[in-house]
Amino acid sequence: MRELSTRMIEAVLDGEGLQGVAELAAAEAGGPVAIVLPPRGLAARAPDGGELNGLAEYAKARVAQTEATAPDPITLERSIEAGGQIVGVVLLLEGQGADGEEQPVLVDREEVLRAAALAALAEVAVADAREDAERKMRGGLIEELRSHEVNTAEATSKAARLGCDLARGAIALVAEIESASPSHASALVAAEYEGSLAELADGRLYAILPARGGDDAPETTLRSAGRIANRLRKHGMVAVSSFYPDPGELHRAIREAELVLDVITREPEIAEALEEGIAASGVYRLLFRALISDPEEVRSFYRDTVEPLVRYDDQYRSDLLGTLEEYLASDCNMNATARAIFAHRHTVAYRLDRVKELTGLDPQISEDRERLGLGIKAYRILAPALPR
Repeated sequence: MRELSTRMIEAVLDGEGLQGVAELAAAEAGGPVAIVLPPRGLAARAPDGGELNGLAEYAKARVAQTEATAPDPITLERSIEAGGQIVGVVLLLEGQGADGEEQPVLVDREEVLRAAALAALAEVAVADAREDAERKMRGGLIEELRSHEVNTAEATSKAARLGCDLARGAIALVAEIESASPSHASALVAAEYEGSLAELADGRLYAILPARGGDDAPETTLRSAGRIANRLRKHGMVAVSSFYPDPGELHRAIREAELVLDVITREPEIAEALEEGIAASGVYRLLFRALISDPEEVRSFYRDTVEPLVRYDDQYRSDLLGTLEEYLASDCNMNATARAIFAHRHTVAYRLDRVKELTGLDPQISEDRERLGLGIKAYRILAPALPR
């Protein structure tokens, strides 16, 4: 029997898992064997695999220590226990052996099932160790990407070992987890987005979503990321980066997603603009990406456009910026703008003249309107970091 235990443990260590243990137990005991650990989602039946045919429900009831009715006649049963708790069962079922004939009982079947139960616990330990190693590697890669640049080859290689193919690029996702079950958010990403990497850190969920689709990978991946983001919103605010084709730039993708999250937390209308199908989303994406790669360029653009309006409003408690923003949103219709801000049409005209004087840009000229509109968006993103 010691030799049988050794062979079962070797089967576990060789990667045969519970199926290998069940096959050895069935051959030794002379009848079908099922091993089920409901809390871990692990199960096997031998010989030759096969359906559990309701045995999983029976095992769940046994673990919960509630009344249970077996779907198949059971010759012998052994509980799998860990820490004084039942975590599964090993079942010897009535039936024929692997060669199709009734097998004579030449061994202590109780001992066979006991050895199988111990080997099942070894499989749990191996699975835990594997998951822990993967979690550390996954967390290590994401932490590296959060803290510094990782070159393309290194990022691709490390991700590949975790089943994540970054060869064609990826999108970063960051979520502020406010629910009581942060692990559920991480599990949701792993279950819904094949090949993704997700890890919790500092109260946030960080995920890398590899490219999907063909030549349309940027658009397809962004749509897929949007669907995941929608599912995650029950756990808290969620932001995604733009698509980065080079894995060596994923540190920027994470920084971009962090920046987007910080901005949409205080500016909900930007979150709406970033939704799929909103025309302004592309402009915001460009600004977020530019702010990550060249922040001074974005700040310079803000200074050259609407900064004088922001300062004037702060100094005189006026609303030139708000009036301009509403004017652009109303397709440059002064009457519609006046109704929206509850002011007279002449007040709108006066404020737009002040905008022209302060910025040197005329809201009634198409090219200047585009610069002013972009300047407003830059301001919304930069606002928290601006001096007051």
